[in-house]
Amino acid sequence: MSQEIDIMNYDEIDDIGDNHIGDVTRTPMRDDAFKLSDDEKIAKIQDHVKEIMETLGLDLTDDSLRGTPKRVAKAYVKELFGGLNPKNRPKLSTFANNYKYNEMLVEKNIVVYSTCEHHLLPIVGRAHVAYISKGTVVGLSKMNRIVDHFAKRPQVQERLTRQIVKALQGALGTEDVACIIDAKHLCVNSRGVKDIESSTVTAEFGGAFKEIEKQKEFRDYIKLETKF
Repeated sequence: MSQEIDIMNYDEIDDIGDNHIGDVTRTPMRDDAFKLSDDEKIAKIQDHVKEIMETLGLDLTDDSLRGTPKRVAKAYVKELFGGLNPKNRPKLSTFANNYKYNEMLVEKNIVVYSTCEHHLLPIVGRAHVAYISKGTVVGLSKMNRIVDHFAKRPQVQERLTRQIVKALQGALGTEDVACIIDAKHLCVNSRGVKDIESSTVTAEFGGAFKEIEKQKEFRDYIKLETKF
């Protein structure tokens, strides 16, 4: 088991429930996480989904349900949780900052589709990412791709926010990276308290963004209305 899980017993994990462990930036993974191929994982998950559906009393001979176990398994491995596999991590190619642009660069309103690791229900929202170049820049689409990569795994929003910042800091060679995410969690909106209006906001500020003025500037950029 991963170190994060080893430090507590299962009763303690159960007691935590919906409370987040916000200081963990590494997704808890077992050492043998990639022992099976994608096809082998799909086959196993398909059997488990079939058993769940049958336990619920569903008739899997029905035309509408017959293919559901395989569809769910493929979606888990190839799409919803594809970000667990490091081979799917996008390459963050950087370039020299030939334009000498040394102000804040903001990529806002990046769509986030993720999955809450507590109930395996959707998290849907927007991420806003910013950095200040220290001599290198990254392609704009790569910022979207790195958000999507880390979102495609069972997540807590705090960890997702920090993973995005950490990845970009490493690629750009600067601590001056920030991320704000505003998202709805269907584990809150569709079950439990069933509050369909609430959303969760998280932020991670590195380097120069720890300064209040830089944070304000970043937030002001996010508020700008984009018109075409």
